[in-house]
Amino acid sequence: MRSGRARPRGRAPWGVLALVLLTGIALLRDGSGEHVSAPPQPAPAAAPDSAAPVAGTGRGLGFSRPRRVRVPDIRVDAPVRPVGLDAQGWVQAPPPAARNLVGWFSGSVSPGERGPAVLVGHVDDTKGPAVFYGLGALRKGRHIAVERADGRTALFEVYGVEVFAQDDFPGERVYGATAGPELRVITCGGVYHSGSGYDGNVVVFARMTGSAR
Repeated sequence: MRSGRARPRGRAPWGVLALVLLTGIALLRDGSGEHVSAPPQPAPAAAPDSAAPVAGTGRGLGFSRPRRVRVPDIRVDAPVRPVGLDAQGWVQAPPPAARNLVGWFSGSVSPGERGPAVLVGHVDDTKGPAVFYGLGALRKGRHIAVERADGRTALFEVYGVEVFAQDDFPGERVYGATAGPELRVITCGGVYHSGSGYDGNVVVFARMTGSAR
């Protein structure tokens, strides 16, 4: 769904970046051949509970590029590299051949800073599962650790996992301002259609609970 383009200078307002991210995330499916196997999708009970008390910490860290992300429950232990916009103004995905590589959208905050940091990765390719194949199976209360270049590790707790149709993606809800440091981890999801790929995106919502060295 290419409904607009934007080229942020530095860190543009999230209202602009949400549109760019929405269009870019639609391009995350690896390869162009036949789908291999259906990845797990979030259960309705995994959606964020708006009535639940807000947990986490409001104190953020300073800027530092993420180096590695670990999600033990789905066996993710992967390097992270910055991704930006391509020549057409769309968000770049990690290279399709790099099945165990995660992209950090450098137009967002770094993981641990106040606001929603954004990590993206492929779900699969024609050879099989990729780094975020199991993302839809994450449950509330599970943990994500992001190692940063400054030697600190930002620790996050999952409070919701949902799948959204690409033509009805809640950009403000996913990318809007937050009271404290948060994380959004995104991959393709929903129903796979031969020739056009997945029709949705799996989004993990997580709040920072602390940091370690």
